[in-house]
Amino acid sequence: MNSIALSSGVWSSLSPVIRNSWRRCADNYGIATDSMLGRDMLCSAELRQARERMGVTMKIADPELDRLHGIVSTLDYNVLLADPAGIVVARRGAPPFEKGCRRWHLWPGANWAEGVAGTNGIGTCLVEGQPVTVHRDEHWCTELRYLTCSAVPFYGPNGCVAGALDASSIRSDPSGRVALMMEAVLIDAARRLERRSFLEAFRHKTVLLLGEGNGISLPMIALDDTRIVVGATYAARAMLGIDNADVANVCFDLGARATGVPDFQEAERAVIEGALAMAQGKIAPAARLLGVSRSTLYRKLKALTRAEDTMA
Repeated sequence: MNSIALSSGVWSSLSPVIRNSWRRCADNYGIATDSMLGRDMLCSAELRQARERMGVTMKIADPELDRLHGIVSTLDYNVLLADPAGIVVARRGAPPFEKGCRRWHLWPGANWAEGVAGTNGIGTCLVEGQPVTVHRDEHWCTELRYLTCSAVPFYGPNGCVAGALDASSIRSDPSGRVALMMEAVLIDAARRLERRSFLEAFRHKTVLLLGEGNGISLPMIALDDTRIVVGATYAARAMLGIDNADVANVCFDLGARATGVPDFQEAERAVIEGALAMAQGKIAPAARLLGVSRSTLYRKLKALTRAEDTMA
């Protein structure tokens, strides 16, 4: 690790996320801090292939990128969409900044994987699986220390990371406070993008929201006609304790559960509350969403209330 990284003052001022990234850059990737940013950009054919691998996400992301750019453009920020490997596949930015953005690789076809570009918003958020802001000198490579980047990963309908949203600027922001504000904007955008992707993937299924959640993923599940879970977002999987292999084995049959299925009383409560929220508290529409009769839903609500009273 070079003298910059070894400086105790610099090292102690880093957040744990940035510190861990710097360690990876030095110990795992062997990137020198004076490394020049890779000049190789994907050719048009390679970029087209990267976009094709993103599938329907490219189409779904377009209006969200436009919305994001409308929010951040007055602050001279560019908006980037990257694939799970850290390749930029789309950009929104003001024309006057195009020359500078090309120079700093804030452009489609650029590779911002952490193992290639060192500590940076896109690459580091994909490694950490959480929102990351890298402000100026926090970049591992000295060439990038004029940039401020905020990025968040977003999830696809299968619960896996589908890419990253990034807002970057080459304008001075000494305090970094604007960049931290960008994180909140990007988190909202990531949740919106995941929601649209999930609804599109399961447009012929019953989709329920299991509360609002508090991270970059919304807890949503998709049920088939027999009330078997056929899809679940990242947050829903964490909430219900299911993994990729188990999705099709989780039954939310409100009349009678399948044998051998774990006790999902709390999940069942969340499903019912989600249906009631979607139906604005009306029993009949909520029952239709759940595929049960009103009497069954009333009975389940009474049972859940009794369970709460017993626990109290």
